[in-house]
Amino acid sequence: MIAKPKPPDKGDITLSIVVPVLNEEKLLEQTLRVFTPELQARFQAEIIVSDGGSTDSSVSIALTHTSNVVVHSGEHRQTIAEGRNKGAEVAQGSVLIFINADTVPANAEGFLATIVCFADRQGRYGRASALACPVHVNPSEARLFDSIFHPLYNTYIALLNLLRIGAGRGECQIVRTDVFRAVGGYRPALAAGEDFDLFARIALRARVMFAGDLLMYESPRRYRRFGYLRIVWWWSVNALSVLFRGKSSSEEWEQVR
Repeated sequence: MIAKPKPPDKGDITLSIVVPVLNEEKLLEQTLRVFTPELQARFQAEIIVSDGGSTDSSVSIALTHTSNVVVHSGEHRQTIAEGRNKGAEVAQGSVLIFINADTVPANAEGFLATIVCFADRQGRYGRASALACPVHVNPSEARLFDSIFHPLYNTYIALLNLLRIGAGRGECQIVRTDVFRAVGGYRPALAAGEDFDLFARIALRARVMFAGDLLMYESPRRYRRFGYLRIVWWWSVNALSVLFRGKSSSEEWEQVR
């Protein structure tokens, strides 16, 4: 029998960390391990893993860290948007923190402490309804071009939000639960561009802020496989397609494992 950590009492949960997963056995362990039972108890957080139908050991890994594991059993391939929504459906917290399986906060304690203040409508982000985070490649794997590209791209995201054009990278998106549900969550049919689409819709009715101190580290695996030029092209084409056509140009977002 797999031992599961004891979560906080349901009535005490403030933060729901939703991790969408599809065949992430290589990186999922190190991501979930960051949010220790001690941190979960101190900051009244729960972890929810939403599995899209993995054929590897992702589910068993998830069950060693949380009892909140939602598994997709349908015949269709689940989009990451649908996976995030399914995780959010069982969330108990007043704030949803969507984190990819290959992404971790640079400082988990400071990250959670800041979001608790956000949940209480205090601090510099208290008036916001959603937060976008800066993302960098994990320093242990970073190369020169990584350190050039990501500061520029993060500045672009910050500028869009300064102009009240909601935008946020999908590696980490933080949203008040009531706002997320009011806008209908992620659009499940979108295979890509769902992250920008969500924040753009939130920005039409509420404030989206760029939380520059909530630094996230991601794996560079996708950039190494396809290169930055191709990735940025895909991001741009999908974002424009969602904006003007209401659907992504990509039929699916290719796995890189």
